[in-house]
Amino acid sequence: MQTMIEFRHVRKAYGEKVILKDFSLSVEKGEFVTIIGSSGCGKTTALKMVNGLLEPTAGDILINGENIRDKNQTLLRRNIGYAIQGSVLFPHMTVEQNIAYVPDLLNKRDKKKTKEAVSKWMQIVGLDEEMRERYPAELSGGQQQRVGIARALAASPEILLMDEPFGAVDEITRAQLQTELRRIYGKTGITVLFVTHDISEALKLGTKVLVMDQGEIQQYAPPEEILHHPAAAFVSRLAEKERRRCHLPDERLEECEYSGAGSGPRQNG
Repeated sequence: MQTMIEFRHVRKAYGEKVILKDFSLSVEKGEFVTIIGSSGCGKTTALKMVNGLLEPTAGDILINGENIRDKNQTLLRRNIGYAIQGSVLFPHMTVEQNIAYVPDLLNKRDKKKTKEAVSKWMQIVGLDEEMRERYPAELSGGQQQRVGIARALAASPEILLMDEPFGAVDEITRAQLQTELRRIYGKTGITVLFVTHDISEALKLGTKVLVMDQGEIQQYAPPEEILHHPAAAFVSRLAEKERRRCHLPDERLEECEYSGAGSGPRQNG
């Protein structure tokens, strides 16, 4: 399998405060990696290093085998989708203008291509065409989040970074957005890194789950392995929390419908 993202002995510190300790990880192309851990464990720090928003104190990060230190940082970020909690849309721009923002930068002279990209992604994320001219203040929280996802994907990036993107919406909308994201992932085969504080969400969405604590990797494995074969005490506590939520014995935990479990990376078709 092709390695899409690689962390090589990455360390991140602010003075004496160490956030990441000798962090090494390989993410294969087409994986949906959910990242979960205690508050301050370094999960968002690791995510922001992939698109150069934060620089490592030591170590290297490679995308498609190329060190991101050697790449133009602006171009790097334009080619990596990024969606965060609350969507953070441009309030003075319409839905169409928000989604078209990065494609406009990349295809300044091809307005038709940009319009086609906007229509494509609005349809994929479940937004009606009549919403094109609306402003963010005229949308519900779930609709705003869908626009944020469409904007992150509109330039057809190979990598999508998501930092607790559904944390600001209600439970019903959250479940709907999770289903939409799984469908989008199945259609695109994009490589996803998804930070969450919710173990159920991590197990439901991920083809692999990365469990972190105190700046270190506790386990990196498919959901069913996290549940049935936790590699550390911290992982065991997360697995036990999920068992209690499901009210099921170990041998029947799959009835909680973890879509990521055992599915492996999807390839672009």
